[in-house]
Amino acid sequence: MGKAIRSILVSQPKPDNKKSPFFGLGDKHSVKIDFRSFIHVEGVGVKEFRDQKVNFSEFTAVILTSRKAVDHFFRMCEKTRYSVPDSMKYFCVSEAVALYLQKHVVYRKRKIFHGRQRFVELMELIKKHKNEKFLLPSSDILKDVIPSQLNDANINYKRAILYRTVVSDLSDLEDVFYDCLVFYSPAGIDSLFKNFPEFKQNDTRIAVFGESTKKAAVKAGLDINIAAPAPNAPSMTGAIEAYIKEHN
Repeated sequence: MGKAIRSILVSQPKPDNKKSPFFGLGDKHSVKIDFRSFIHVEGVGVKEFRDQKVNFSEFTAVILTSRKAVDHFFRMCEKTRYSVPDSMKYFCVSEAVALYLQKHVVYRKRKIFHGRQRFVELMELIKKHKNEKFLLPSSDILKDVIPSQLNDANINYKRAILYRTVVSDLSDLEDVFYDCLVFYSPAGIDSLFKNFPEFKQNDTRIAVFGESTKKAAVKAGLDINIAAPAPNAPSMTGAIEAYIKEHN
């Protein structure tokens, strides 16, 4: 039998929503749950943007894969004094991202299209507008599936790196120990070892979400104790709860 889990550190910002399943998990099983972002995003400067030879006025449509992409697209438009025309078309990966556009534009007056959640669904809409010239604002880290699907469909697009994923300073956690660390991205694993090069897993349980995170953890020499999604636990909290029920 593995040791009981009494404390968990989730490598993400603390949720604003009190309905987060993590809060319920902590209360139900008397487990202390803390949140700490292992990575954060920083916008690129105007000079670095100009070095990419991207001219906003050449594009008729924008592909937006996250809220951060929305914010940094409009941030760079402001910095470069580019006024986005009303005719610009917005292709958003989900309805949540589409609605977030209201922060920057008058929603009902714009041509906005959105998928359900996955990029492959958005591609069906993009293919119907093949004559557009698309801009893809992104982070320095971009899922391979996005450019590969755009290339396979011969879409006329250009990527602009407008923000970067940066390792957060976790030095204040050096002498703090948790029974379980929860990771959602390879960048989170990378941050752990950049902050603590001498990290030894010992009895710390490692929980990972997604195949790419799992691969990064194994590559870093970590033993994975909890993995999601799984057939019996599609969510991270569900997978952790299943482990707690067995071991606590």
